[in-house]
Amino acid sequence: MAEPLKNLLHPGLVKEMARHLSHAAPDFDAPRFIRLASEGMEALELMQRAERIKDALTQTLPADYQAAATVLKSALPSDGRPGLSGWMLLPVNQFVSEHGLGHFDLSLALLKALTPHFTAEFGIRRFIDAEQDRALAEIAGWVRDPNHHVRRLASEGTRPRLPWAMRLPKLVKDPQPILPILVALLDDPEDYVRRSVANSLNDIAKDHPALVANFVERHIEGASSARRQLLRHASRTLLKKGDAKALANFGFAAAKGIDATLTLATPVVVFGEKLGFSIAVSNADTAPQRLMIDYAIHHVKANGTLAPKVFKWKQIDLPAGGGLTIDKDHAIRAITTRVYYPGTHRIEILINGAVAASAAFDLRMH
Repeated sequence: MAEPLKNLLHPGLVKEMARHLSHAAPDFDAPRFIRLASEGMEALELMQRAERIKDALTQTLPADYQAAATVLKSALPSDGRPGLSGWMLLPVNQFVSEHGLGHFDLSLALLKALTPHFTAEFGIRRFIDAEQDRALAEIAGWVRDPNHHVRRLASEGTRPRLPWAMRLPKLVKDPQPILPILVALLDDPEDYVRRSVANSLNDIAKDHPALVANFVERHIEGASSARRQLLRHASRTLLKKGDAKALANFGFAAAKGIDATLTLATPVVVFGEKLGFSIAVSNADTAPQRLMIDYAIHHVKANGTLAPKVFKWKQIDLPAGGGLTIDKDHAIRAITTRVYYPGTHRIEILINGAVAASAAFDLRMH
């Protein structure tokens, strides 16, 4: 069984933080910090543990923020010497976010310095929310930084809907101010950075589908394979929803003369086993067609209603008059992001974004 996520922050990590902080500031009250940060930790979840450690930092670092920032920066790894890194820096993000707004430039510089050792995408967002123009003017310069972690922070930290983090409502409403940052990173040499750009564009697509579809259209012509992959990943929500412009960007037109027959191998699925199904697809049109075949499973919710989840499947080129049969097994097993309920579920086959066939199946929990 996987280790609970909350255990990424634990008493041993707190003691290690105390050692690094004591090395940076010999008068740091390490015993008090350890006691305050560790007290009652076992009962807390991940973000609550981070808050507890952040509160302990507030009570034990110098009350003067500039002095506290100096200690934190000095405690980062340097010249081969170990220091605050990894998940230790999640509560540091929270500390800077909570106490650093009155020292805007100093705080942004500190977040930039710590991001190579973890990430500052959580800490930076309050600064963007408070003074968007000022923050983005500074962040825009990071797209040329030699450190790829800093370049990624420019795109990841500005994501309108970053998971686990506060939303940026002004950028959710109008994402135009971050588009120059994303454009500058489209061809970044690091896949780590390009994935972040794609995720930011996908965030934007949830609120502004036409903006992202048009963005992709402008930047896909003559694109390298890496950029094309980025733009495809950025369009994933639009493609799953069958957005016509997004489909056209990748060469998919509305399917014509396509017939699909769905057959269930397992009309009754026992939880922990697999839903087996196959589709027979034929093209009655006089021209070959490029098809994106996905499927959606409509899961039963606690209240008995159905909620769909789309899964990517196949991309095929089907000649005129041609046909093809495709088999698939879909595991129905315990995952951290879904609670399963027994009852009649439904599967739909999507071809170029449109429902082409569907069938019901029963899920039994025992």
